[in-house]
Amino acid sequence: MSTTISPLAPTDVPEMPAIAGVKLATAAAGIRYKGRTDVLLAVMDKGTTVAGVFTKSKCPSAPVEWCRAKLGRGQARALVVNSGNANAFTGKTGKQSTALTAQTAAKAVGCTIGDVFLASTGVIGEPLDATKFDGVLTTLAEAATPDHWMAAAKAIMTTDTFPKVATATVKLGKAKVTINGMAKGAGMIMPDMATMLSFVFTDAPLSPAVLQSLLKSGVEDTFNAVTIDSDTSTSDTLLAFATGAATADGAPKISRASDPRLKAFAKAFYGVLANLAEQVARDGEGARKLVEVIVEGATTKASARKIAMSIANSPLVKTAIAGEDANWGRVVMAVGKAGEPANRDKLSISFNGIRVAKSGARDPSYNEAEVSEVMKNPKIQIKVALGLGKGRDRVLTCDLTKEYVAINGDYRS
Repeated sequence: MSTTISPLAPTDVPEMPAIAGVKLATAAAGIRYKGRTDVLLAVMDKGTTVAGVFTKSKCPSAPVEWCRAKLGRGQARALVVNSGNANAFTGKTGKQSTALTAQTAAKAVGCTIGDVFLASTGVIGEPLDATKFDGVLTTLAEAATPDHWMAAAKAIMTTDTFPKVATATVKLGKAKVTINGMAKGAGMIMPDMATMLSFVFTDAPLSPAVLQSLLKSGVEDTFNAVTIDSDTSTSDTLLAFATGAATADGAPKISRASDPRLKAFAKAFYGVLANLAEQVARDGEGARKLVEVIVEGATTKASARKIAMSIANSPLVKTAIAGEDANWGRVVMAVGKAGEPANRDKLSISFNGIRVAKSGARDPSYNEAEVSEVMKNPKIQIKVALGLGKGRDRVLTCDLTKEYVAINGDYRS
């Protein structure tokens, strides 16, 4: 966790309201860091439903495997998250650590181990000493309160420079329901069905199937459309919990994803995911520029996504942005290497609304001084028009600076 906050950090941080049926607590268990919180316990009321999406990495962490195995029940009572150690590539020891952590949490909360969900983030390959949770989780269960959201978001940070939270309030039927979310992630970010770690809570009464449907559809153009460095974590986990407590206020129980009463809630839910995903991009390790890549005129949306990711993941494009250089030649390179349909002579490229290339050549109206000035902005939009079809997509990334190398060169130190 850096002591220097990213210059791209949001200036308007929301007040996080309580959600009926959710209590939070944090502690310093000494997992890896000294003098800072590194464990989060979320306690949910009976009847809470759960859904999740996880990394597609073929080398998943032990907590990811634990959650996948428990998700089918659709019920949750506790979430334990630790930072500093990913409990990934830890063999049998890793599985034993997850089992011991779940047993300790279940005893502390008063539930079965199948109702406990786990997530870990940090160094890969180091054994996690789960005995450090013994006693700590009992204390946390007793101390948990509904208003501990910012502390919870801080406890799950690693190289993040600021806690990432988002909230929304929306009507479900005639009742007001709340959606709160938190996320962590600054490096090893090109999510594949999740972000490094993200947790969303609501008091809406949603069935596990409905919650899963919302996650699956919502993640595609939010977390899955963010990249920092093209690397997918072994620990990517996005979990959503619905306590159903809003039924006391008249909220209808939703058991079908097609229920028309879900429309406004789904939009708000998506908005929370999108907000958190952008904060991840804003906190890219060493980032000084938020970069939005828009590809339009592709043959399909999927083709536009691949081309946008090719641009967003290019070290040459990202370092040019860091140097405030509108080097469209590097963008052309990234388009060409994507392996998707493209026609050089139909291609046009813009930086922050100023077209720099058109029809396979430099734009006749190109003005170096004008473009150089807009490249000083903290947010850079790269728009590529292919002129081949109606496919369009958008991804977020950041620039690549010397600080990224420094952070990752010292990561295990």
